[in-house]
Amino acid sequence: MITNPAVRLPRFACSFVLLATILGCTQGPQKAAPVDPALAMTSLRTTLDAWKAGKKIDSMSEQTPPIVAQDFDWMAGATLLEYEIKGEGRAEDANLRVDCQLKIRDAQGQTTSKTVAYIVGTDPKITVFRALE
Repeated sequence: MITNPAVRLPRFACSFVLLATILGCTQGPQKAAPVDPALAMTSLRTTLDAWKAGKKIDSMSEQTPPIVAQDFDWMAGATLLEYEIKGEGRAEDANLRVDCQLKIRDAQGQTTSKTVAYIVGTDPKITVFRALE
């Protein structure tokens, strides 16, 4: 065991320099690539078509490529009767925000129409999330 402070200090300094070099060479958090609008719109249609066809939201992870989907009405058991995508959407950071008109029947059988927005990402994973109202 080395107890001489004159020997411990250089070892500590070398260890510190090595650690600083390793940490300095690592990249920070990666930024998502800009949204691919065509892929985003296709993914949104695929997601809404699956809901309308009566599929479970968890089935979206089995798509090729997989889609991570979130919609609280769908998760609560509502049925999508009709949908209309309004426009081409607009890029927001690494996502595409798309307005949609939905006609849904909730678990109690009540039918409603509402305009909602979906936030669709294409990198690093495809995501289709209903924007909070």
